[in-house]
Amino acid sequence: MKKIAVFGPGPGFKGGIASFSISLAKAFAGMENTETHLISWTHQYPFFIPRDFKDDKSQTELLGKSGVTAHYLLNFNRFLTWKKTYRKIVEINPDFIVFQWSNPIQAFPIGYLIRQLKANTNIRVIADLHFGNRKEYSSIVKKLASYAIKYADAYVVHSFKTAIEIKELFPEGTFNLTEGDQNTDKGKPLLKLYHPIYDMYAPDPSFDVAAQKEQLHLKKYVFLFFGFIIKYKGLHNAIAAFAELSKMRNDVSLLIAGESSWQAGKQPKKKRFLRLFSRRLRAWFVSRKEDESNYHPLEMIDMLGIRDCVTVVNEFVPNEEVHKYYQVSDAIVLFYETGATASGVESIAYNFRIPILATRVGHFPETVKDAVTGYLADPDDVMSMTEAMQALIEQPPLLENLEKVAKAMNWANYARSVCNIASSVRI
Repeated sequence: MKKIAVFGPGPGFKGGIASFSISLAKAFAGMENTETHLISWTHQYPFFIPRDFKDDKSQTELLGKSGVTAHYLLNFNRFLTWKKTYRKIVEINPDFIVFQWSNPIQAFPIGYLIRQLKANTNIRVIADLHFGNRKEYSSIVKKLASYAIKYADAYVVHSFKTAIEIKELFPEGTFNLTEGDQNTDKGKPLLKLYHPIYDMYAPDPSFDVAAQKEQLHLKKYVFLFFGFIIKYKGLHNAIAAFAELSKMRNDVSLLIAGESSWQAGKQPKKKRFLRLFSRRLRAWFVSRKEDESNYHPLEMIDMLGIRDCVTVVNEFVPNEEVHKYYQVSDAIVLFYETGATASGVESIAYNFRIPILATRVGHFPETVKDAVTGYLADPDDVMSMTEAMQALIEQPPLLENLEKVAKAMNWANYARSVCNIASSVRI
C-alpha cells in the first residue's frame, strides 16, 4: 500500500491553502491502495501577528469519511513541535510528502522539516507552490523562499509564469519543466499543472436566488469580489471600474464579501502593540508601495457616491455560506494589480459555472480565455476593466465553455500527476 502525506493547514483554518490541502489529501485518499495523512499546523504564524487565522464559523466536517488521517502538530512558536512534527512524518514513513508553500513567513519551520527529511530519510519531498518570486517582495523574502524549498526533490506549479519565477529563484539549478505526465531524467522535476476546481463548495439547487438578491439589495447584474481583501487583489480597481459602469447602467450591483487582511478594530493595548510590531516587521518583507497597513479600499464606495449599488459583507464567510454569494452573481471580479499564483476564488467560480473578469497579469492570461470563459482587462486601466464588465453583460460566455474547464481541472487527475512525478524522483 502506498503511503502519502500532505503538509498544510487542515480543517479549522481559514483561507484557500487550507481548502487546497484538504482537497488534495482527499484526492490521494480516493486512489486505490493508498493511505493518506494530513500533517497540519496548530499555529501557522509567529505570536506577534495578531490576526486570527482560525475558522470558528464553519460547521461542515470537510474530511468526513474520506479516509484521511489528520495530525495537528506544528506550532510556529514552539520549536519542540517542529521536532515532534518531523518525528511523526518519519514514523508514518510516506513514499512522498507534499508541502504546501505559500508564505515566506513560514520559511523556518517548513525549511527545517524539508532539510531534516532530506538529510536523514529517503522520503521524497514535493513542494506544491502557491507563491513565486513576485517582484513586489523584498530580497529577504526571496532568501526565505530559497531556504525553505531549495532541497525539495520536485516542484509543482499552477502556471508557466510561476515556473519561470522558480527558475529565477534558483538560477544555478537545472529544471525539467513538464506538463501533465511527461517525464524525463534531465534536471529536477518542475511539473506545471493547474489549480483544481474547489468542489467542496457547490451550488444548492434548492437555494432561492431571488430572495437572497432581495435581501442583499442586489440589482439584475451582480459582480462579485470574494475572499480576503488584500491590496494586490485589486479591490480598489474593481470599485473604480464599477463606479464607471454604474454611470452607464442602473441595473448593476457590486457585491463584496470577504475579510480585510492585516486590519482590526479596537483592541487591547497588548494587541495594538503586537499589530504595530507586525507592521514594522512586514515592512521588511514588502516594498512601501505594496504595504497594506493603510489600505482602505472600502472608503472609496462613499467617495465615489455608489453606496446605493454596492453591498459589503466585510467578514469571513463560513464554508456553508459560500454558495449564497456565488449563486447570486453573474461574474467574479479579479482585477489584480500584480501577478500572483492561481486563484482559489477563480477555482470556486468555475465550479459554480461563473465567468471570470481578470487583468492580464500573472497566470490569468493562461487560465481565462478572453470572451470564452470570461474577459481580460489591461492592468492599471480602469476603463478597460469597465469595458470588460460591460462586455460580460452584453455577451456572457457560454455555459458549455465553463463546464468544459470545470471537468478538465479535477482533483483526481491532479493527484495522479503528482504521484507520477514523485515516482520519477530518484533517491
